[in-house]
Amino acid sequence: MPQQVRGVIAPGKDEPVRVETIVIPDPGPGEAVVKIQACGVCHTDLHYKQGGINDEFPFLLGHEAAGVVESVGEGVTDVTPGDFVVLNWRAVCGQCRACLRGRPQYCFDTHNARQRMTLLDGTELSPALGIGAFAEKTLVASGQCTKVDPAVAPEVAGLLGCGVMAGIGAAINTGQVGRGDSVAVIGCGGVGDAAIVGARLAGASKIIAVDIDDRKLDTAKSMGATHTVNSLTTDAVEAVRGLTDGNGADVVIEAVGRPETYKQAFYARDLAGTVVLVGVPTPEMTLELPLLDVFGRGGALKSSWYGDCLPSRDFPMLIDLHQQGRIDLAAFVTETIGLGDVEQAFARMHEGDVLRSVVTFA
Repeated sequence: MPQQVRGVIAPGKDEPVRVETIVIPDPGPGEAVVKIQACGVCHTDLHYKQGGINDEFPFLLGHEAAGVVESVGEGVTDVTPGDFVVLNWRAVCGQCRACLRGRPQYCFDTHNARQRMTLLDGTELSPALGIGAFAEKTLVASGQCTKVDPAVAPEVAGLLGCGVMAGIGAAINTGQVGRGDSVAVIGCGGVGDAAIVGARLAGASKIIAVDIDDRKLDTAKSMGATHTVNSLTTDAVEAVRGLTDGNGADVVIEAVGRPETYKQAFYARDLAGTVVLVGVPTPEMTLELPLLDVFGRGGALKSSWYGDCLPSRDFPMLIDLHQQGRIDLAAFVTETIGLGDVEQAFARMHEGDVLRSVVTFA
């Protein structure tokens, strides 16, 4: 029978979030109910709250989560009750033209639970990225559940569900950083720092972190950046060129999602270099570049959606690397908080005080 749990909703554009009672239906065919153990506070959740994604309020926020499968619906065979899982927002369909061409990381028909979670009065909720995990339990498609080693702490494992995967994947999967490459990362929040970790893991020889906040640059250096540039006081393009023998970086990862920082990335790359956009822009943003420069510089301009990841492949791999001590996922967790602290966590995020706040459940 349906369950009632506590969850955090965004009731309207720029309105404070609040904790409400959420009704979770029994899982239908292809669905699973997951008891959430931890969920990171991601900037995408703030985008939802601000109306930067769409206007389908009210939203049930939260998507960067780990927990235990509680129950499954008819026909579910990939997970069973008791499995420890990281939730993902790329549940590949296996049937679209990308999947059939052997490129499931670009699946064009990823799926979510068919049923809607609601408020007590029956108001349907829009779960953030099809997940809605700032809640004690949530309903998802079973394909959104990726099994990983339960020995890993939930607050660490859950980060793979979005920001950390997006950043590491932007470097390794999308940017295809190779041994000896020079890499610049513009924007050193959670995603940017994860891109730095990914570049280091791939064997980059020079990793240049660019931001306007010295605190973030210090953190970036602890994550593996070899050089830092404060673009408030220094021309970022000239600085990156100066650190790469006047050429520009082989790969530049833009982790902000703004036209001005994208232009910096475009001109800070080597002539045949690659720009990777992993920062999420808002709908009203536009970009203007001289077409001759786009033509004349060659190379590649790429967008990285979820780090071009395949959760079933990449999540367990990164957990293994964490357990081997080759990457420190725990370094991304600044603080653990309660369900009622999400609004304050957004404020701390906006001020640049945290890398990741993570909601944990007893």
